[in-house]
Amino acid sequence: MTTAVEQLEQELQQQLGKVLFGMQRTIHGLCVALVAQGHVLLEGPPGLGKTLLAKSLSEVLKGEFKRIQCTADMMPSDLTGIHVFDKQSNSFKLLPGPLFADVVLVDEINRTGPKTQSSLLQAMEEGAITLDRKTYELPKDFFLLASQNPFDFEGVYPLPESQLDRFLLRLQIGYPDVGTEMDVLRHYDMPGGGHLDHHAKLQALPDGLLSSAREQVTAVHVSEGLYRYVAEIAKASRSEPRLSLGLSTRGALALMRCARVEAACRGREYVVPDDVKGIAADITAHRLVLTPEASLEGIDCVQVYNDIAARVPAPRD
Repeated sequence: MTTAVEQLEQELQQQLGKVLFGMQRTIHGLCVALVAQGHVLLEGPPGLGKTLLAKSLSEVLKGEFKRIQCTADMMPSDLTGIHVFDKQSNSFKLLPGPLFADVVLVDEINRTGPKTQSSLLQAMEEGAITLDRKTYELPKDFFLLASQNPFDFEGVYPLPESQLDRFLLRLQIGYPDVGTEMDVLRHYDMPGGGHLDHHAKLQALPDGLLSSAREQVTAVHVSEGLYRYVAEIAKASRSEPRLSLGLSTRGALALMRCARVEAACRGREYVVPDDVKGIAADITAHRLVLTPEASLEGIDCVQVYNDIAARVPAPRD
Protein backbone atom coordinates (compact mmCIF):
# COMPACT_ATOMS: atom_id res chain seq x y z
CA MET A 1 0.00 0.00 0.00
CA THR A 2 1.35 3.41 -1.00
CA THR A 3 1.80 5.79 1.93
CA ALA A 4 1.12 9.55 1.85
CA VAL A 5 4.81 10.44 1.60
CA GLU A 6 5.39 7.96 -1.22
CA GLN A 7 2.32 9.27 -3.05
CA LEU A 8 3.51 12.85 -2.58
CA GLU A 9 6.87 12.10 -4.16
CA GLN A 10 5.24 10.19 -7.02
CA GLU A 11 2.92 13.13 -7.71
CA LEU A 12 5.77 15.64 -7.65
CA GLN A 13 7.99 13.51 -9.88
CA GLN A 14 5.15 12.92 -12.33
CA GLN A 15 3.90 16.51 -12.53
CA LEU A 16 7.21 18.35 -12.45
CA GLY A 17 8.70 15.73 -14.78
CA LYS A 18 6.31 16.96 -17.48
CA VAL A 19 8.18 20.27 -17.77
CA LEU A 20 11.60 19.52 -16.25
CA PHE A 21 14.01 16.86 -17.47
CA GLY A 22 16.78 15.06 -15.62
CA MET A 23 15.91 16.62 -12.25
CA GLN A 24 14.62 13.56 -10.40
CA ARG A 25 17.13 13.95 -7.58
CA THR A 26 16.37 17.66 -7.22
CA ILE A 27 12.62 16.97 -7.12
CA HIS A 28 13.22 14.35 -4.43
CA GLY A 29 15.08 16.99 -2.41
CA LEU A 30 12.16 19.41 -2.80
CA CYS A 31 9.79 16.70 -1.59
CA VAL A 32 11.93 16.16 1.51
CA ALA A 33 12.06 19.90 2.21
CA LEU A 34 8.30 20.34 1.76
CA VAL A 35 7.48 17.56 4.19
CA ALA A 36 10.15 18.63 6.69
CA GLN A 37 8.99 22.28 6.32
CA GLY A 38 12.38 23.74 5.45
CA HIS A 39 13.81 25.96 2.72
CA VAL A 40 16.09 25.08 -0.18
CA LEU A 41 19.22 26.60 -1.67
CA LEU A 42 19.72 25.77 -5.35
CA GLU A 43 23.29 26.10 -6.53
CA GLY A 44 24.43 26.02 -10.12
CA PRO A 45 25.17 28.10 -13.21
CA PRO A 46 22.40 30.26 -14.77
CA GLY A 47 20.07 28.86 -17.40
CA LEU A 48 19.44 25.36 -16.04
CA GLY A 49 15.74 25.70 -15.19
CA LYS A 50 15.73 26.90 -11.57
CA THR A 51 13.04 29.54 -12.18
CA LEU A 52 10.89 27.10 -14.15
CA LEU A 53 11.27 24.61 -11.30
CA ALA A 54 10.03 27.12 -8.71
CA LYS A 55 7.12 28.33 -10.86
CA SER A 56 6.01 24.80 -11.65
CA LEU A 57 6.21 23.80 -7.99
CA SER A 58 3.95 26.69 -6.99
CA GLU A 59 1.37 25.58 -9.55
CA VAL A 60 1.41 22.01 -8.26
CA LEU A 61 1.02 23.33 -4.70
CA LYS A 62 -1.77 25.73 -5.78
CA GLY A 63 0.14 28.62 -4.20
CA GLU A 64 0.98 32.19 -5.13
CA PHE A 65 4.43 32.52 -6.70
CA LYS A 66 6.78 35.51 -6.48
CA ARG A 67 10.25 35.88 -7.94
CA ILE A 68 12.88 38.26 -6.58
CA GLN A 69 15.82 39.10 -8.84
CA CYS A 70 18.66 40.12 -6.55
CA THR A 71 20.97 42.97 -7.46
CA ALA A 72 23.77 44.77 -5.65
CA ASP A 73 21.66 47.89 -4.97
CA MET A 74 18.61 46.05 -3.61
CA MET A 75 17.30 47.13 -0.19
CA PRO A 76 15.56 44.99 2.48
CA SER A 77 12.28 46.83 1.88
CA ASP A 78 12.32 45.58 -1.72
CA LEU A 79 11.72 42.13 -0.25
CA THR A 80 9.66 42.76 2.87
CA GLY A 81 7.51 45.73 1.77
CA ILE A 82 6.90 49.13 3.34
CA HIS A 83 4.24 51.09 5.20
CA VAL A 84 2.48 53.79 3.18
CA PHE A 85 0.14 56.49 4.43
CA ASP A 86 -3.53 56.04 3.51
CA LYS A 87 -5.36 59.37 3.44
CA GLN A 88 -8.81 57.80 3.64
CA SER A 89 -8.14 55.97 6.89
CA ASN A 90 -5.58 58.54 8.11
CA SER A 91 -3.19 55.71 9.01
CA PHE A 92 -0.24 53.78 7.68
CA LYS A 93 -0.94 50.51 5.86
CA LEU A 94 1.39 47.77 4.79
CA LEU A 95 2.28 47.52 1.12
CA PRO A 96 3.52 43.91 1.20
CA GLY A 97 6.68 42.91 -0.62
CA PRO A 98 7.22 39.74 -2.67
CA LEU A 99 8.04 37.68 0.44
CA PHE A 100 4.33 37.60 1.22
CA ALA A 101 3.67 34.66 -1.09
CA ASP A 102 3.38 30.88 -0.78
CA VAL A 103 6.40 29.99 -2.93
CA VAL A 104 9.17 32.57 -3.29
CA LEU A 105 12.22 32.29 -5.52
CA VAL A 106 15.11 34.55 -4.48
CA ASP A 107 17.12 34.45 -7.68
CA GLU A 108 20.90 34.87 -7.46
CA ILE A 109 20.77 35.53 -3.72
CA ASN A 110 24.52 36.11 -3.57
CA ARG A 111 24.26 39.02 -6.03
CA THR A 112 22.84 41.23 -3.28
CA GLY A 113 24.64 42.49 -0.17
CA PRO A 114 24.59 41.17 3.41
CA LYS A 115 22.11 43.82 4.59
CA THR A 116 19.46 42.63 2.16
CA GLN A 117 20.33 38.97 2.64
CA SER A 118 19.72 39.36 6.38
CA SER A 119 16.14 40.52 5.75
CA LEU A 120 15.32 36.89 4.93
CA LEU A 121 16.43 35.47 8.29
CA GLN A 122 13.22 36.01 10.27
CA ALA A 123 11.03 34.94 7.36
CA MET A 124 12.94 31.67 7.00
CA GLU A 125 13.17 30.86 10.70
CA GLU A 126 9.83 32.12 12.06
CA GLY A 127 7.56 32.44 9.02
CA ALA A 128 7.00 36.10 9.87
CA ILE A 129 8.29 39.59 9.07
CA THR A 130 8.65 42.49 11.51
CA LEU A 131 8.29 46.00 10.09
CA ASP A 132 8.22 49.16 12.21
CA ARG A 133 7.82 47.10 15.40
CA LYS A 134 4.83 45.19 14.06
CA THR A 135 5.00 41.51 13.14
CA TYR A 136 3.16 40.08 10.15
CA GLU A 137 2.63 36.36 9.59
CA LEU A 138 3.59 34.85 6.24
CA PRO A 139 1.41 32.20 4.53
CA LYS A 140 1.07 28.98 6.50
CA ASP A 141 3.10 26.87 4.04
CA PHE A 142 5.61 29.59 3.13
CA PHE A 143 8.37 27.95 1.08
CA LEU A 144 11.50 29.77 -0.03
CA LEU A 145 13.90 28.67 -2.73
CA ALA A 146 17.05 30.66 -3.37
CA SER A 147 19.40 30.21 -6.29
CA GLN A 148 23.09 30.86 -5.85
CA ASN A 149 25.81 31.30 -8.44
CA PRO A 150 29.09 29.44 -7.92
CA PHE A 151 31.58 31.49 -5.88
CA ASP A 152 34.03 31.85 -8.75
CA PHE A 153 31.52 34.06 -10.61
CA GLU A 154 32.17 37.81 -10.56
CA GLY A 155 30.13 40.18 -8.40
CA VAL A 156 28.90 37.74 -5.74
CA TYR A 157 28.63 38.20 -1.97
CA PRO A 158 29.15 34.90 -0.12
CA LEU A 159 26.25 34.14 2.19
CA PRO A 160 27.06 34.41 5.91
CA GLU A 161 27.10 31.24 7.99
CA SER A 162 23.89 32.20 9.83
CA GLN A 163 22.08 32.52 6.51
CA LEU A 164 23.37 29.23 5.10
CA ASP A 165 22.41 27.41 8.30
CA ARG A 166 18.75 28.36 7.78
CA PHE A 167 18.55 26.48 4.50
CA LEU A 168 17.44 22.94 5.22
CA LEU A 169 19.00 21.59 2.01
CA ARG A 170 21.45 22.73 -0.62
CA LEU A 171 20.69 21.06 -3.95
CA GLN A 172 23.32 21.34 -6.65
CA ILE A 173 22.08 21.53 -10.23
CA GLY A 174 24.68 20.73 -12.84
CA TYR A 175 24.68 20.58 -16.61
CA PRO A 176 22.51 17.77 -18.04
CA ASP A 177 23.84 14.87 -20.05
CA VAL A 178 23.46 14.88 -23.83
CA GLY A 179 20.26 12.80 -23.87
CA THR A 180 18.54 15.01 -21.28
CA GLU A 181 19.64 18.18 -23.05
CA MET A 182 18.20 16.84 -26.31
CA ASP A 183 14.85 16.35 -24.53
CA VAL A 184 14.98 19.98 -23.39
CA LEU A 185 15.78 21.16 -26.92
CA ARG A 186 12.90 19.18 -28.41
CA HIS A 187 10.34 20.57 -25.98
CA TYR A 188 11.45 24.19 -25.60
CA ASP A 189 12.99 25.35 -28.88
CA MET A 190 9.88 27.37 -29.79
CA PRO A 191 9.58 31.13 -29.06
CA GLY A 192 8.88 31.65 -25.37
CA GLY A 193 10.85 28.63 -24.22
CA GLY A 194 9.99 26.86 -20.99
CA HIS A 195 7.80 29.66 -19.61
CA LEU A 196 5.31 29.62 -22.49
CA ASP A 197 1.91 28.63 -21.03
CA HIS A 198 2.78 25.20 -19.68
CA HIS A 199 0.40 25.23 -16.70
CA ALA A 200 -2.28 23.38 -18.60
CA LYS A 201 -0.04 20.30 -18.37
CA LEU A 202 0.32 20.42 -14.58
CA GLN A 203 -2.18 19.07 -12.09
CA ALA A 204 -2.33 20.25 -8.50
CA LEU A 205 -1.62 17.89 -5.62
CA PRO A 206 -4.67 16.18 -4.11
CA ASP A 207 -6.15 18.18 -1.23
CA GLY A 208 -4.68 17.28 2.12
CA LEU A 209 -1.86 15.11 0.72
CA LEU A 210 0.96 17.32 2.02
CA SER A 211 -0.63 17.53 5.48
CA SER A 212 -1.08 13.75 5.55
CA ALA A 213 2.57 13.26 4.57
CA ARG A 214 3.71 15.49 7.42
CA GLU A 215 1.51 13.63 9.90
CA GLN A 216 2.95 10.33 8.70
CA VAL A 217 6.52 11.51 9.25
CA THR A 218 5.81 12.52 12.86
CA ALA A 219 4.94 8.87 13.55
CA VAL A 220 8.23 7.52 12.16
CA HIS A 221 10.24 5.90 14.97
CA VAL A 222 13.78 7.04 15.79
CA SER A 223 15.85 4.93 18.17
CA GLU A 224 18.14 6.34 20.87
CA GLY A 225 21.05 4.89 18.92
CA LEU A 226 20.15 7.03 15.88
CA TYR A 227 19.94 10.17 17.99
CA ARG A 228 23.37 9.42 19.45
CA TYR A 229 24.73 8.65 15.96
CA VAL A 230 23.76 12.09 14.63
CA ALA A 231 24.93 13.83 17.83
CA GLU A 232 28.33 12.09 17.56
CA ILE A 233 28.66 13.18 13.91
CA ALA A 234 27.95 16.79 14.92
CA LYS A 235 30.45 16.55 17.79
CA ALA A 236 33.15 15.09 15.53
CA SER A 237 32.67 17.87 12.95
CA ARG A 238 33.39 20.51 15.60
CA SER A 239 36.84 19.06 16.34
CA GLU A 240 37.75 18.30 12.71
CA PRO A 241 41.09 20.07 11.98
CA ARG A 242 40.11 20.85 8.38
CA LEU A 243 37.02 22.80 9.49
CA SER A 244 36.82 26.20 11.11
CA LEU A 245 33.08 25.71 11.71
CA GLY A 246 31.39 22.39 12.29
CA LEU A 247 27.77 21.29 12.25
CA SER A 248 25.43 23.41 14.37
CA THR A 249 22.61 22.04 16.50
CA ARG A 250 20.21 23.38 13.86
CA GLY A 251 22.15 21.36 11.30
CA ALA A 252 21.93 18.20 13.41
CA LEU A 253 18.17 18.74 13.76
CA ALA A 254 17.90 19.17 9.99
CA LEU A 255 19.71 15.86 9.53
CA MET A 256 17.23 14.07 11.81
CA ARG A 257 14.15 15.71 10.26
CA CYS A 258 15.22 14.79 6.76
CA ALA A 259 16.21 11.25 7.78
CA ARG A 260 12.62 10.77 9.01
CA VAL A 261 11.31 11.84 5.61
CA GLU A 262 13.82 9.60 3.81
CA ALA A 263 12.58 6.63 5.82
CA ALA A 264 8.96 7.45 4.95
CA CYS A 265 9.86 7.86 1.26
CA ARG A 266 11.20 4.31 1.34
CA GLY A 267 8.03 2.98 2.94
CA ARG A 268 9.47 2.37 6.41
CA GLU A 269 8.10 3.36 9.81
CA TYR A 270 11.54 3.63 11.40
CA VAL A 271 14.82 5.37 10.60
CA VAL A 272 18.01 3.44 9.80
CA PRO A 273 21.57 4.81 9.38
CA ASP A 274 21.27 4.63 5.59
CA ASP A 275 18.49 7.24 5.76
CA VAL A 276 20.95 9.62 7.41
CA LYS A 277 23.74 8.76 4.97
CA GLY A 278 21.49 9.12 1.91
CA ILE A 279 20.57 12.75 2.51
CA ALA A 280 23.50 13.97 4.64
CA ALA A 281 25.58 15.59 1.90
CA ASP A 282 22.74 17.93 0.88
CA ILE A 283 22.21 18.99 4.51
CA THR A 284 25.74 19.33 5.86
CA ALA A 285 28.02 20.53 3.04
CA HIS A 286 26.80 24.15 2.98
CA ARG A 287 26.94 24.38 6.78
CA LEU A 288 30.57 23.32 7.15
CA VAL A 289 33.29 25.96 6.75
CA LEU A 290 36.76 24.89 5.68
CA THR A 291 39.93 26.34 7.16
CA PRO A 292 41.93 28.56 4.76
CA GLU A 293 44.57 25.83 4.47
CA ALA A 294 41.99 23.20 3.51
CA SER A 295 40.46 25.56 0.94
CA LEU A 296 43.86 26.14 -0.66
CA GLU A 297 44.35 22.39 -0.92
CA GLY A 298 41.08 22.09 -2.86
CA ILE A 299 39.37 19.95 -0.24
CA ASP A 300 35.59 19.60 -0.59
CA CYS A 301 33.16 19.83 2.36
CA VAL A 302 31.35 16.71 1.18
CA GLN A 303 34.63 14.79 1.31
CA VAL A 304 35.28 16.09 4.85
CA TYR A 305 31.80 15.04 5.99
CA ASN A 306 32.22 11.57 4.48
CA ASP A 307 35.51 11.19 6.34
CA ILE A 308 33.85 12.22 9.60
CA ALA A 309 30.87 9.88 9.09
CA ALA A 310 33.23 6.99 8.31
CA ARG A 311 34.87 7.41 11.74
CA VAL A 312 31.57 7.43 13.65
CA PRO A 313 30.20 3.91 14.18
CA ALA A 314 26.62 3.45 13.01
CA PRO A 315 24.16 1.91 15.50
CA ARG A 316 23.06 -1.66 14.98
CA ASP A 317 19.74 -1.57 16.85
